Amino acid sequence: MPDPQPTIVLVHGAFAESASWNGVLERLGAAYDSVAVANPLRSVAGDAAYVQDVVRGIGGPVVLVGHSYGGMVITQAAAGDTSVRALVYVNAFAPDTGESAMTLSAKFPGSTLADTLVQYPVSTGGNEVAIGQDQYHAQFCADSSDDVAALMARTQRPITEQGLADKLTGDPAWRSLPSWFVFGDEDKNIPAEVHRFMAERAKPRGQREVVGGSHAMTVARPGEVAETIIEAVRGVS
Repeated sequence: MPDPQPTIVLVHGAFAESASWNGVLERLGAAYDSVAVANPLRSVAGDAAYVQDVVRGIGGPVVLVGHSYGGMVITQAAAGDTSVRALVYVNAFAPDTGESAMTLSAKFPGSTLADTLVQYPVSTGGNEVAIGQDQYHAQFCADSSDDVAALMARTQRPITEQGLADKLTGDPAWRSLPSWFVFGDEDKNIPAEVHRFMAERAKPRGQREVVGGSHAMTVARPGEVAETIIEAVRGVS
């Protein structure tokens, strides 16, 4: 018997949360089994281990989808896991060994994220960072409405500085798994030139660049994101 259709596992990145996938989930509908994971945003290794736990709990084939820093996590989580059939990068980091979100975002000029961040210490050690609420709309989701952006700013999940600085260990999963990329050319967190570089390096089966798309295309452009995910599922089913 052929494998069942893969379950879609959606992993959000920094300064967002699992509900940022709601529009994508609505468009995937009942035809696709899917789950949006609450990414801890503590460290690449720890977050990847948590995603691996989710995958094991599903107990069948999966397609891992990462947004932003979530791309770091799925790249590590999928390594050596035979249940992962494909990777989808949505405005996401697709690191190679030894690369971090911090180093990749600065590989080409254009990111304005650093100037919008606020930081504060946490009791477990180190600092957390978040985007200042008055700068969130322009920085993160410029193509969303004022009301949506204000809500996202208030519900954003901070990330530790460690998570942003952690480097990928081991071979990247995109080197052995089919991948798809979708990103906006107006991403102010990760410049479009960085996205193009990562996609070209990974030699994806599908690549979509959305004119005017911000970093938060999961919210502002859920149709294009869902179409890319569906292409990936069909490509490996």
